[in-house]
Amino acid sequence: MSMEVLAPYGKWVLMAVAVLYFVYLFVLKRKVFEVAIGVALSGIMAALVAVVTGFIQIPTPLTRGYINVGDSMVMLVAVLFGPTIGAFAGGFGSAMADVITGYAHWAPFTLVIKGVEGFVVGYITSKKDDFTTILLATILGGALMVSGYFFVEVYFYGWGGALAELPGNTLQAVTGIVVGGGTGHIIKRRVKDMLVSLQI
Repeated sequence: MSMEVLAPYGKWVLMAVAVLYFVYLFVLKRKVFEVAIGVALSGIMAALVAVVTGFIQIPTPLTRGYINVGDSMVMLVAVLFGPTIGAFAGGFGSAMADVITGYAHWAPFTLVIKGVEGFVVGYITSKKDDFTTILLATILGGALMVSGYFFVEVYFYGWGGALAELPGNTLQAVTGIVVGGGTGHIIKRRVKDMLVSLQI
């Protein structure tokens, strides 16, 4: 099966996920303040992730994908706003960039891989937010992203394609750790009380 057969379904998967996510916010987060803040932050952060992901793209012909700097925004959002917004913005925002920029065949996988990355980083850093914890959380999130794409690439493109993209995905992860994790730590130290009240 070729990965490209999934391309027409990318936008429909994204729409379904967005509807389910916002239903989740309205059903499980019943306080009006939490719902309003959650919807607003989720939409804004997903849009920022999509813009940063699509801003710099280096195509990788062997896997019909691209290298980007979007992981810096995925990790920053997760560190600042926790697992729920981190997962939605990371997964939905990154997959939206895939659909918009012509890589819709990657969108379903990106949705899951970057969503897991955002959730894990957000969950760990919402429990403890010192420098070491943020560093370890972003390293784990980056490792999950690299291994997730690696396994998908092995399945669709074989070991050659997966190994060819491994350095680029690792560079994405390192950029996310340094830029996203580092910036998140600095911002969180300065406005911690305000950010805690915005996490859902």
